[in-house]
Amino acid sequence: MDYSIYSGDLAECAVGGKTLINTINQYSFCIAEKDAEFKKALQQSDVLLPDGMAIVAAVKLLYGNKIKKIAGADLHLHFLEELNKKGGSCFYLGSAENTLAKIEARISREFPNIKMKTFSPPYKAMFSDTEIHQMISAVNDFQPDVLFIGMTAPKQEKWGFKHKEQLDTKIICSIGAVFDFYAGTVVRPHPFWIKLRLEWFIRLVKEPKRMWKRYLYYGPVFIKLILQEKYKNIFLSNT
Repeated sequence: MDYSIYSGDLAECAVGGKTLINTINQYSFCIAEKDAEFKKALQQSDVLLPDGMAIVAAVKLLYGNKIKKIAGADLHLHFLEELNKKGGSCFYLGSAENTLAKIEARISREFPNIKMKTFSPPYKAMFSDTEIHQMISAVNDFQPDVLFIGMTAPKQEKWGFKHKEQLDTKIICSIGAVFDFYAGTVVRPHPFWIKLRLEWFIRLVKEPKRMWKRYLYYGPVFIKLILQEKYKNIFLSNT
């Protein structure tokens, strides 16, 4: 596995200089195998969180290391709690105006000490130079402690990596669907299912048309890739 997967605690994941934090799951792993730019963005993350039990199991199988799943929602909540304690600031880049308005309303209720701003970019595959300038300027005018990017994978990870040095913020997090989870426009499965490690199954049942390929197609593809890596490691160790 050509990635440095984070194995520590959330409290220690962002220290020092500007930090680019991404997550990886079985779906993004498979997509990155066919998208070199996406793979580079994940590999060059300062912190790459294991957002899925498939990744946790793969790390255990390949290297014998026991790590914990850290979902994008966990990362998001962690930083909100920290920012609220310090009276810090955050910026939400991505999603629709309606979703961002719901996020802002919830932040004001639950984390009143946080200063925040939002920007909804156009919903399109590629941004023009003018649109990119507007997005970067919106962030830099506010200079947030944490920038949350929610533009779906792999677009969000590529964008954050490409413009990291232009962004005037301390921490950059690509968290995708967390925007909708936190806004309530998409309901995350109950903690009961999450603890049973069946969050993926509930999401599949609720949104079969959108999720079937992610889990039923890319699941076996992921297993095949990891087993190939395991067998390659065994062969190399015996030569």
